Parts: sequence; structure tokens; C-alpha cells
Amino acid sequence: MLPDMSRDQQLDLLRKMLMIRRAEEHVVRFNEEHEGLIRGHFHIYIGQEATGVGVCAALAPEDYLFSTHRNHGHVIAKGGDPGKVLAEIIGRETGYCLGRGGTFHVAAPDLNILHTSAIVGGSTALASGAALAAQLLETNAVTVVFFGDGAMDEGVSYESLNMAKLWGLPLIFLMENNYRKAGRVNSGHSTDDLASIPRALNVETTAVDGGDVGQVYGVLLDLVRRTRAGEGPFFVEARTHPWPGNDGDHPELVAGLTDINWAWDPSPVPEKARPWYAEGDGILAYARELADSEGCDRDTIVRLDEEVRREADAAAQFALTSPLPAPEAALDYAYAGRGD
Repeated sequence: MLPDMSRDQQLDLLRKMLMIRRAEEHVVRFNEEHEGLIRGHFHIYIGQEATGVGVCAALAPEDYLFSTHRNHGHVIAKGGDPGKVLAEIIGRETGYCLGRGGTFHVAAPDLNILHTSAIVGGSTALASGAALAAQLLETNAVTVVFFGDGAMDEGVSYESLNMAKLWGLPLIFLMENNYRKAGRVNSGHSTDDLASIPRALNVETTAVDGGDVGQVYGVLLDLVRRTRAGEGPFFVEARTHPWPGNDGDHPELVAGLTDINWAWDPSPVPEKARPWYAEGDGILAYARELADSEGCDRDTIVRLDEEVRREADAAAQFALTSPLPAPEAALDYAYAGRGD
């Protein structure tokens, strides 16, 4: 569904979703086309862009966001610089954390993304602390914490939910359930309905289609308003379809770079990936909606994607040409204090 906002704002949502997609495609290419550029494993946000963008569109600049090991998309969705995100992923000095955080820990304090934890469920406790501080300081800030379905295995998530409800914290728990483990690996959950856990703690719970940016935005806009009014906490389950490029040990562009024209004709997509791009890709679905609405057309969407491609290419070039931190600075910022 198209969100209730101006046409320029609707197009801006698509722009951010496309920027996440194009930036993440560059991350995969960093790994595939360069030797040792990404040192270790990495996770990307392809397929979940509609959730992150829809959520962040409902937030104010002063609101806090806590992320996960799929943080790249969240940072860009809240207004982050894709060049600084990509630079951080490959450990460059121009990255958000000066190359110290890497792909798992891109944080942007200037955007009120205070910390990113790759520890499953780890950000739920940190977000609870930020929400408690906002409550005590009466700042009116709302905190959103993203986490995956696997985090519901963790005791810290249960404890955070319980404390948030007991203390009435201005906090929204946002579970991105991508069903990645469904039918293949025992996830360790004894319940078929993960939202039953917050409901057992009397936390109001809502399920949304995580691939529908308009629906996500509409639900979050109302919950952010209610949270600011002191009605929190809330729990949202965003259900998305896993991108087929994540099926292997490392993310792969199994269909190549996304072609925005697949929104209208997915036949060129390789057969094994075609169903996802035809039915499960939130970006292509939103592009179709926009192109079919009054005052917009396919050419507008294609031109927008071309602009985003150029910006993402420039961001990737910025990252690749940025310097690594100096060896003698290896211990800088390792301890709290002045950073030296």
C-alpha cells in the first residue's frame, strides 16, 4: 500500500530502499571482486529494505535506533551516508567508526544510532537503557530496537521485554522475522508464534508485512505517536521473505544486480530466483505501486534508480579509495576516555 504522504516523500522512500539495495550489492561485490577486502563473514539487508525504511520514516531525528548484524540498511534508512557505511564495512578511516567497527558494528551516534551489537539479542538491553534514560530525562525521545527472530531464544530479550513493560519505557521492539530457519534448521523455539512471548508479558503486539513499506510506515507512525504519549512499550513482528542470495555460506548475487525493470517483467531473472523477485521483493512491489499511481510512471522510477546507482557507485569508490587506519593508531579508542 502507498503510504499517506506527499508524492515527493513517497519517492524518497523508494530512493532510500534503492540506496540500501545498491550499497549492499556493492558489499557483495567487495567480497567477490577483491581479495581480502572484507576480512571475515558479513551479513546484508537485501530483502528487508521496506521494513527499515518504513520504520525510520516514522521516527524523528532525536529518536534512538539500535541495530543488529544487518545494520547497514538501518543506518542508511535513518539518513546515514552510504559512503561512510561502505568505508566502515571495509575498515577504512573515513567510516562511521573510523574503521574500528567493521561490517558488524556500524554505528552513527550523530544520527542517534548509539550502538550496534552483532550479539544476538544484545541490543535489546542497550535499547532499554536508552529508553529508560529518555524517560528519566523527559526528553520525549522514542527508542526502536531491531532484532531477528533468533533473538527470541535469548534470555536478555525476555528480560528486556519484561523490564520495559514493568517500567512503561518509551520503547518499540521490532522483530524482523525472515523465516530463514523455517523448515530447514531447528531454531530452538518451542512456540510456533514468537509474538506470544511479548503478549504473555502484556506487551501490545502487532504483525506487519515487512515487505510493504507503506504498511510498516503506517503502523509505526501510530505506535511512535502512542509511545511518545507514554503508552509504550510495543512489540512489532515484521514478516519478510528471505532473499535467495543468503542461502549459501556467504551472500551472493544469484540473479546479478537488481534491474528495476523486473518490477514489470521478471522473466529475465534466473529461474531459481524468479519467484522471489516477482513476489517477495518489497522494492519491486513498491515500484509497481508507484508507477501505477496518478502523477508517476515507469520512466520516473527508472530515472530515480539511475540516480541512486550513480550515488552508490560514488559511495563505493569513496570507500575503496579511503585510507586504512595507520598501524600506530591500532590501540586508539580501545579504552574509554580521550581516545588515545
